[in-house]
Amino acid sequence: MHPAPSVILFSTLSGLGFGLLFWLGLGFPDVSGGVAFVFFAIAYSLAVGGLLASTFHLGHPERAIKAFSQWRTSWLSREGWAAVAALIVGAAFGAGLVYMDQRLAVLGWAASLLSLATVLATSMIYTQLRTVPRWNMPLTPVMYLAYALAGGALLAGQVKFAIGLLIVAGLVQIACWMLGDRALAGSGSTLATATGLGRRGAVRAFEPPHTGNNYLLREMVFVVGRKHAAKLRVIAIALAVVLPVALLMAPFHHVLAALAVLSHVAGVLTSRWLFFAEAEHVVGLYYGKR
Repeated sequence: MHPAPSVILFSTLSGLGFGLLFWLGLGFPDVSGGVAFVFFAIAYSLAVGGLLASTFHLGHPERAIKAFSQWRTSWLSREGWAAVAALIVGAAFGAGLVYMDQRLAVLGWAASLLSLATVLATSMIYTQLRTVPRWNMPLTPVMYLAYALAGGALLAGQVKFAIGLLIVAGLVQIACWMLGDRALAGSGSTLATATGLGRRGAVRAFEPPHTGNNYLLREMVFVVGRKHAAKLRVIAIALAVVLPVALLMAPFHHVLAALAVLSHVAGVLTSRWLFFAEAEHVVGLYYGKR
C-alpha cells in the first residue's frame, strides 16, 4: 500500500508519546516540579503531534470529530476515545506532580492503562483488515505495543527496561516480516477466488482492469522492490534496535542517550514505512500483483 507520510508520522510519534506517558504513569522516572513538566511536555508533544499528523491523511480533516460517534464498531473511534481519556487523566496526574509535588498513584495507573489501550486500538485499525493479510495477524498489535514500550522506556531514561524491550521489539519485528512474507499466499486468496471462477479451471487475466493509472493502483497496489525492502529491513533493525542497545550498554552519557533516541526514532520510521509499503491488498490480485 502507498506509505503516506502523515500515517507514518502518526503511528511513530503517537506510539512514542503514549509509551512515555505509560512509564510516567508508573513513576518512571520519579520526578516532580519542573523536571516532571519537561517529561510530560515531551510525551504530550509526541502524542498530540502524532494524532494531529493523522488528520492530514483524511480527505476532509474537518470531519474528524465524526469518528468519535462510531466507537461501537470502529477501532479508529475507540482509538480516539482512548487517546482523549489518556491525555486528560495523564494531565491530571501530571498536574499533581508539577504543581503539588504529589504522586496520585491511581491516576497514574489509569493513565498508563489508557495509554496502552490507545496504542492497542491504533494497531487494531490495521490488524482487523482481512483484505491485507500481512497486517491481519496477532503479532501486529504485539509489535505496536513492543515499540511503544521500548521507545517510552528509552525516552524515560529507564536503561535496563529499554535494553530488554528493544531486543523484544526487534525480535517481534523480524517475526512479523517472516510471517508477513507468507501471509498473502497462506490466505488462500487468488484471482480465481476473487472472481469466483475457480471451478471452471485455471484463471488468468485477459487484459488489465484499467488502461491507465487510478486510485487503486496508487494507494492499494503500491509495490516496493524486494532488494530495496531487504536493505531497508536491515537499516530499520540496525537503527531501531542494534545501535540504541549498543549505545545504552556503553558508560552512560547524555549525548549517547540522545543519539540512542534519535537512532531509534529513525529506525521506527523506516520500519513503519515498510509496514505500509510491503502490505499487499488483495485487490492487487486483479492487477496481477502478488
